[in-house]
Amino acid sequence: MTKYAIVGSGWRAEYFWRLAGELECVGVVSRSPQDLPVPVFTSLDECMAEKPDFVVTAVPWAVTPSLIVDLVGRRVRVLAETPPAPDLDGLRALWHDVGSSGLVQVAEQYTRVPAHAARLALARSGVLGPITRVDVSSTHQYHAVSLIRTFLGAGLGPVEVRATRTTAPLADPLSRAGWAPVVETKAATTTVATVLFPQGLGVYDFTDNQWHNQLLARRLLVRGTHGELTDHEALRLTQERTIVRTPLVRRQTGYDLDLDGYDTDHITFGSEVLYRNAFQGRRWNDEELAIATLLADTARWARDEGPAPYPLAEGLEDHRIALAIEEAADRDTTVRTAAEPWH
Repeated sequence: MTKYAIVGSGWRAEYFWRLAGELECVGVVSRSPQDLPVPVFTSLDECMAEKPDFVVTAVPWAVTPSLIVDLVGRRVRVLAETPPAPDLDGLRALWHDVGSSGLVQVAEQYTRVPAHAARLALARSGVLGPITRVDVSSTHQYHAVSLIRTFLGAGLGPVEVRATRTTAPLADPLSRAGWAPVVETKAATTTVATVLFPQGLGVYDFTDNQWHNQLLARRLLVRGTHGELTDHEALRLTQERTIVRTPLVRRQTGYDLDLDGYDTDHITFGSEVLYRNAFQGRRWNDEELAIATLLADTARWARDEGPAPYPLAEGLEDHRIALAIEEAADRDTTVRTAAEPWH
Protein backbone atom coordinates (compact mmCIF):
# COMPACT_ATOMS: atom_id res chain seq x y z
CA MET A 1 0.00 0.00 0.00
CA THR A 2 1.24 3.49 -0.86
CA LYS A 3 2.02 5.52 2.25
CA TYR A 4 1.96 9.28 2.58
CA ALA A 5 2.35 11.90 5.29
CA ILE A 6 1.05 15.44 5.74
CA VAL A 7 2.87 18.46 7.11
CA GLY A 8 0.30 20.83 8.60
CA SER A 9 -2.88 20.33 10.61
CA GLY A 10 -5.23 23.09 9.44
CA TRP A 11 -8.53 22.84 7.59
CA ARG A 12 -6.88 22.03 4.25
CA ALA A 13 -4.72 19.33 5.79
CA GLU A 14 -7.85 17.67 7.16
CA TYR A 15 -9.06 16.96 3.62
CA PHE A 16 -5.89 15.07 2.87
CA TRP A 17 -6.05 12.71 5.85
CA ARG A 18 -9.82 12.15 5.52
CA LEU A 19 -9.65 11.22 1.84
CA ALA A 20 -6.94 8.58 1.86
CA GLY A 21 -9.11 6.12 -0.06
CA GLU A 22 -6.99 3.01 -0.62
CA LEU A 23 -3.83 4.79 0.56
CA GLU A 24 -2.33 4.84 4.05
CA CYS A 25 -1.81 8.16 5.81
CA VAL A 26 1.07 7.41 8.20
CA GLY A 27 0.61 10.66 10.09
CA VAL A 28 0.57 14.43 10.36
CA VAL A 29 3.40 16.73 11.37
CA SER A 30 2.06 19.41 13.71
CA ARG A 31 3.82 22.06 15.79
CA SER A 32 1.91 20.89 18.86
CA PRO A 33 0.28 17.61 19.93
CA GLN A 34 -3.29 17.18 18.71
CA ASP A 35 -6.02 14.59 18.98
CA LEU A 36 -6.48 13.49 15.37
CA PRO A 37 -7.68 10.25 13.75
CA VAL A 38 -4.14 9.70 12.38
CA PRO A 39 -0.77 9.64 14.19
CA VAL A 40 0.65 13.07 15.05
CA PHE A 41 4.38 13.88 15.00
CA THR A 42 5.89 17.07 16.35
CA SER A 43 8.95 16.88 14.11
CA LEU A 44 9.55 16.07 10.47
CA ASP A 45 12.37 13.70 11.41
CA GLU A 46 9.99 11.54 13.47
CA CYS A 47 7.52 11.39 10.60
CA MET A 48 10.17 10.50 8.02
CA ALA A 49 11.03 7.42 10.08
CA GLU A 50 7.70 6.01 8.77
CA LYS A 51 9.16 6.16 5.23
CA PRO A 52 6.22 7.72 3.38
CA ASP A 53 6.19 7.41 -0.41
CA PHE A 54 5.26 11.09 -0.66
CA VAL A 55 4.52 14.04 1.60
CA VAL A 56 1.70 16.57 1.31
CA THR A 57 2.67 20.09 2.41
CA ALA A 58 -0.40 21.94 3.74
CA VAL A 59 1.24 24.87 5.51
CA PRO A 60 1.10 28.69 5.11
CA TRP A 61 2.37 30.13 1.83
CA ALA A 62 5.46 31.67 3.39
CA VAL A 63 6.56 28.33 4.88
CA THR A 64 5.93 26.14 1.83
CA PRO A 65 9.11 26.84 -0.20
CA SER A 66 11.59 26.07 2.60
CA LEU A 67 9.66 22.91 3.51
CA ILE A 68 9.70 21.74 -0.12
CA VAL A 69 13.47 22.34 -0.30
CA ASP A 70 13.96 20.37 2.94
CA LEU A 71 11.93 17.40 1.68
CA VAL A 72 13.62 17.35 -1.72
CA GLY A 73 16.96 17.41 0.09
CA ARG A 74 15.82 14.17 1.75
CA ARG A 75 14.91 12.77 -1.72
CA VAL A 76 11.23 12.64 -0.75
CA ARG A 77 8.50 13.17 -3.31
CA VAL A 78 6.28 16.16 -2.55
CA LEU A 79 2.70 17.19 -3.23
CA ALA A 80 2.69 20.91 -2.38
CA GLU A 81 -0.50 22.81 -1.62
CA THR A 82 -1.23 25.81 -3.84
CA PRO A 83 0.54 28.07 -4.49
CA PRO A 84 4.04 26.58 -4.08
CA ALA A 85 5.50 30.03 -3.26
CA PRO A 86 3.83 33.34 -2.39
CA ASP A 87 5.45 35.83 -4.79
CA LEU A 88 7.43 36.05 -8.02
CA ASP A 89 10.83 36.06 -6.35
CA GLY A 90 9.75 33.02 -4.35
CA LEU A 91 8.57 31.18 -7.47
CA ARG A 92 11.89 31.78 -9.20
CA ALA A 93 13.95 30.83 -6.14
CA LEU A 94 11.97 27.62 -5.64
CA TRP A 95 12.53 26.55 -9.24
CA HIS A 96 16.25 27.30 -8.86
CA ASP A 97 16.41 25.16 -5.72
CA VAL A 98 14.31 22.12 -6.70
CA GLY A 99 13.09 22.49 -10.29
CA SER A 100 15.48 19.95 -11.75
CA SER A 101 14.72 17.32 -9.09
CA GLY A 102 11.48 16.07 -10.65
CA LEU A 103 10.25 15.34 -7.14
CA VAL A 104 7.66 18.11 -6.71
CA GLN A 105 4.02 18.13 -7.76
CA VAL A 106 1.40 20.78 -6.96
CA ALA A 107 -1.96 19.98 -5.35
CA GLU A 108 -4.09 21.64 -8.03
CA GLN A 109 -7.36 19.72 -7.85
CA TYR A 110 -9.80 21.82 -9.87
CA THR A 111 -9.49 19.94 -13.17
CA ARG A 112 -10.42 16.80 -11.21
CA VAL A 113 -13.72 18.21 -9.89
CA PRO A 114 -16.34 15.94 -11.52
CA ALA A 115 -18.08 18.64 -13.59
CA HIS A 116 -14.77 20.10 -14.78
CA ALA A 117 -13.33 16.64 -15.49
CA ALA A 118 -16.37 15.87 -17.66
CA ARG A 119 -16.13 19.21 -19.47
CA LEU A 120 -12.44 18.69 -20.07
CA ALA A 121 -13.07 15.23 -21.51
CA LEU A 122 -15.64 16.76 -23.85
CA ALA A 123 -13.29 19.56 -24.94
CA ARG A 124 -10.51 17.07 -25.59
CA SER A 125 -12.81 14.82 -27.62
CA GLY A 126 -12.75 17.36 -30.44
CA VAL A 127 -16.53 17.81 -30.82
CA LEU A 128 -16.13 21.58 -30.35
CA GLY A 129 -13.08 21.78 -32.61
CA PRO A 130 -9.81 23.34 -31.41
CA ILE A 131 -10.45 25.40 -28.26
CA THR A 132 -9.91 29.15 -28.72
CA ARG A 133 -11.46 30.79 -25.64
CA VAL A 134 -12.15 29.87 -22.00
CA ASP A 135 -14.10 32.00 -19.48
CA VAL A 136 -13.98 31.07 -15.78
CA SER A 137 -16.06 32.66 -13.04
CA SER A 138 -16.05 30.43 -10.00
CA THR A 139 -12.75 30.38 -8.16
CA HIS A 140 -9.77 32.67 -7.69
CA GLN A 141 -6.24 33.30 -8.88
CA TYR A 142 -4.11 30.21 -9.63
CA HIS A 143 -7.09 27.80 -9.55
CA ALA A 144 -8.95 29.76 -12.22
CA VAL A 145 -5.76 30.16 -14.27
CA SER A 146 -5.20 26.39 -14.09
CA LEU A 147 -8.67 25.77 -15.53
CA ILE A 148 -8.14 28.31 -18.30
CA ARG A 149 -4.72 26.95 -19.25
CA THR A 150 -5.83 23.33 -19.14
CA PHE A 151 -8.92 23.82 -21.30
CA LEU A 152 -6.94 25.90 -23.81
CA GLY A 153 -4.06 23.43 -23.80
CA ALA A 154 -1.78 26.37 -23.07
CA GLY A 155 1.81 25.54 -22.26
CA LEU A 156 4.43 27.60 -20.47
CA GLY A 157 5.39 31.00 -21.83
CA PRO A 158 4.80 34.76 -21.85
CA VAL A 159 1.21 36.09 -21.83
CA GLU A 160 -0.47 39.49 -22.04
CA VAL A 161 -2.84 40.49 -19.24
CA ARG A 162 -5.39 43.30 -18.90
CA ALA A 163 -7.57 43.65 -15.81
CA THR A 164 -9.99 45.91 -13.99
CA ARG A 165 -11.73 45.98 -10.60
CA THR A 166 -15.16 47.23 -9.59
CA THR A 167 -16.90 47.32 -6.22
CA ALA A 168 -20.63 47.01 -5.60
CA PRO A 169 -22.94 46.10 -2.69
CA LEU A 170 -23.82 42.41 -2.42
CA ALA A 171 -25.64 40.29 0.17
CA ASP A 172 -23.24 37.87 1.86
CA PRO A 173 -25.28 35.03 3.42
CA LEU A 174 -22.62 32.29 3.62
CA SER A 175 -18.96 31.85 4.50
CA ARG A 176 -16.72 28.90 5.29
CA ALA A 177 -18.25 28.97 8.79
CA GLY A 178 -21.77 28.48 7.38
CA TRP A 179 -24.86 30.72 7.30
CA ALA A 180 -24.51 34.23 8.68
CA PRO A 181 -26.72 34.84 11.77
CA VAL A 182 -27.81 38.06 10.09
CA VAL A 183 -27.31 38.51 6.36
CA GLU A 184 -25.47 41.75 5.67
CA THR A 185 -24.98 43.60 2.43
CA LYS A 186 -21.29 44.31 2.01
CA ALA A 187 -19.04 45.93 -0.55
CA ALA A 188 -17.78 43.15 -2.84
CA THR A 189 -14.93 43.61 -5.28
CA THR A 190 -14.95 41.94 -8.69
CA THR A 191 -11.78 41.45 -10.70
CA VAL A 192 -12.19 40.84 -14.43
CA ALA A 193 -9.15 40.08 -16.58
CA THR A 194 -8.31 38.92 -20.06
CA VAL A 195 -5.23 36.76 -20.55
CA LEU A 196 -3.96 36.38 -24.09
CA PHE A 197 -2.13 33.09 -24.70
CA PRO A 198 -0.66 31.92 -28.01
CA GLN A 199 -3.39 29.25 -27.99
CA GLY A 200 -6.31 31.63 -27.39
CA LEU A 201 -8.07 33.91 -24.94
CA GLY A 202 -8.74 33.38 -21.25
CA VAL A 203 -11.30 35.47 -19.34
CA TYR A 204 -11.02 35.61 -15.55
CA ASP A 205 -13.95 36.87 -13.45
CA PHE A 206 -13.94 36.59 -9.65
CA THR A 207 -15.94 38.32 -6.92
CA ASP A 208 -15.05 38.37 -3.21
CA ASN A 209 -16.25 35.21 -1.42
CA GLN A 210 -17.49 33.67 -4.67
CA TRP A 211 -16.40 30.25 -3.34
CA HIS A 212 -19.09 30.31 -0.61
CA ASN A 213 -21.68 32.92 -1.63
CA GLN A 214 -24.35 30.83 -3.32
CA LEU A 215 -25.97 33.98 -4.72
CA LEU A 216 -23.13 34.02 -7.24
CA ALA A 217 -23.48 31.46 -10.02
CA ARG A 218 -20.42 29.51 -11.14
CA ARG A 219 -19.92 30.03 -14.86
CA LEU A 220 -17.66 28.35 -17.36
CA LEU A 221 -17.52 28.79 -21.11
CA VAL A 222 -15.30 26.77 -23.45
CA ARG A 223 -15.41 27.93 -27.07
CA GLY A 224 -14.03 26.01 -30.01
CA THR A 225 -14.09 26.51 -33.75
CA HIS A 226 -17.31 24.47 -34.13
CA GLY A 227 -19.29 25.46 -31.04
CA GLU A 228 -19.08 26.09 -27.34
CA LEU A 229 -19.79 24.54 -23.99
CA THR A 230 -21.63 26.76 -21.52
CA ASP A 231 -21.79 25.34 -18.00
CA HIS A 232 -23.74 22.09 -18.58
CA GLU A 233 -24.73 22.35 -22.26
CA ALA A 234 -22.84 22.11 -25.54
CA LEU A 235 -23.97 23.99 -28.63
CA ARG A 236 -22.24 22.82 -31.81
CA LEU A 237 -22.34 22.49 -35.57
CA THR A 238 -22.59 18.79 -36.46
CA GLN A 239 -23.13 19.05 -40.22
CA GLU A 240 -24.33 21.59 -42.77
CA ARG A 241 -27.42 23.51 -41.63
CA THR A 242 -27.46 21.56 -38.36
CA ILE A 243 -26.85 23.14 -34.95
CA VAL A 244 -27.33 20.78 -31.99
CA ARG A 245 -27.73 21.41 -28.26
CA THR A 246 -26.70 18.54 -26.00
CA PRO A 247 -26.68 18.68 -22.18
CA LEU A 248 -24.09 17.17 -19.89
CA VAL A 249 -26.17 15.09 -17.49
CA ARG A 250 -25.10 14.00 -14.02
CA ARG A 251 -26.63 10.81 -12.64
CA GLN A 252 -27.02 11.34 -8.90
CA THR A 253 -28.33 8.42 -6.87
CA GLY A 254 -30.45 8.71 -3.75
CA TYR A 255 -33.43 10.69 -5.06
CA ASP A 256 -37.05 9.65 -4.57
CA LEU A 257 -37.25 5.82 -4.40
CA ASP A 258 -33.60 5.28 -5.35
CA LEU A 259 -32.41 3.52 -2.18
CA ASP A 260 -28.76 3.15 -3.18
CA GLY A 261 -27.86 6.22 -1.13
CA TYR A 262 -26.93 9.73 -2.15
CA ASP A 263 -23.89 9.61 -4.41
CA THR A 264 -22.51 10.79 -7.74
CA ASP A 265 -22.59 8.01 -10.33
CA HIS A 266 -21.47 9.46 -13.66
CA ILE A 267 -21.75 12.41 -16.07
CA THR A 268 -22.79 11.73 -19.66
CA PHE A 269 -22.94 13.52 -23.02
CA GLY A 270 -25.64 11.70 -24.94
CA SER A 271 -24.64 8.04 -24.63
CA GLU A 272 -20.98 8.83 -23.90
CA VAL A 273 -19.74 8.67 -20.30
CA LEU A 274 -17.43 11.63 -19.70
CA TYR A 275 -16.86 11.05 -15.98
CA ARG A 276 -17.38 8.07 -13.70
CA ASN A 277 -17.03 8.26 -9.92
CA ALA A 278 -14.14 6.02 -8.83
CA PHE A 279 -15.12 6.35 -5.17
CA GLN A 280 -18.76 5.29 -5.16
CA GLY A 281 -20.17 4.40 -1.78
CA ARG A 282 -18.16 7.02 0.10
CA ARG A 283 -20.75 9.80 -0.43
CA TRP A 284 -18.09 12.43 -1.04
CA ASN A 285 -18.88 15.89 -2.38
CA ASP A 286 -17.19 17.22 -5.51
CA GLU A 287 -14.26 18.87 -3.72
CA GLU A 288 -13.63 15.66 -1.79
CA LEU A 289 -13.78 13.59 -4.98
CA ALA A 290 -11.30 15.93 -6.66
CA ILE A 291 -8.80 15.75 -3.79
CA ALA A 292 -9.17 11.98 -3.45
CA THR A 293 -8.51 11.63 -7.19
CA LEU A 294 -5.45 13.86 -6.88
CA LEU A 295 -4.11 11.73 -4.02
CA ALA A 296 -4.68 8.53 -6.00
CA ASP A 297 -2.95 10.02 -9.05
CA THR A 298 -0.02 11.16 -6.89
CA ALA A 299 0.30 7.67 -5.42
CA ARG A 300 0.55 6.15 -8.90
CA TRP A 301 3.22 8.70 -9.79
CA ALA A 302 5.09 7.96 -6.54
CA ARG A 303 5.11 4.26 -7.49
CA ASP A 304 6.31 5.12 -11.03
CA GLU A 305 3.07 3.65 -12.35
CA GLY A 306 1.48 6.82 -13.73
CA PRO A 307 2.17 10.31 -15.09
CA ALA A 308 3.02 13.31 -12.95
CA PRO A 309 -0.33 14.65 -11.66
CA TYR A 310 0.59 18.38 -11.80
CA PRO A 311 4.30 19.20 -12.16
CA LEU A 312 5.87 22.08 -10.26
CA ALA A 313 6.37 24.13 -13.44
CA GLU A 314 2.61 24.11 -14.07
CA GLY A 315 1.83 25.34 -10.56
CA LEU A 316 4.49 28.04 -10.82
CA GLU A 317 3.04 29.19 -14.15
CA ASP A 318 -0.50 29.37 -12.74
CA HIS A 319 0.57 31.60 -9.87
CA ARG A 320 2.83 33.71 -12.09
CA ILE A 321 -0.16 34.57 -14.27
CA ALA A 322 -2.38 35.11 -11.21
CA LEU A 323 0.17 37.62 -9.91
CA ALA A 324 0.12 39.36 -13.31
CA ILE A 325 -3.69 39.64 -13.08
CA GLU A 326 -3.42 41.30 -9.67
CA GLU A 327 -0.67 43.62 -10.94
CA ALA A 328 -2.67 44.62 -14.01
CA ALA A 329 -5.70 45.43 -11.85
CA ASP A 330 -3.61 47.29 -9.24
CA ARG A 331 -1.81 49.42 -11.80
CA ASP A 332 -4.64 49.68 -14.35
CA THR A 333 -2.24 48.79 -17.14
CA THR A 334 -1.37 45.95 -19.49
CA VAL A 335 1.12 43.48 -18.01
CA ARG A 336 3.24 41.31 -20.28
CA THR A 337 4.99 38.46 -18.54
CA ALA A 338 8.49 37.48 -19.61
CA ALA A 339 10.17 34.11 -20.11
CA GLU A 340 10.71 32.41 -16.75
CA PRO A 341 13.28 29.83 -15.62
CA TRP A 342 10.68 27.03 -15.66
CA HIS A 343 9.67 27.71 -19.30
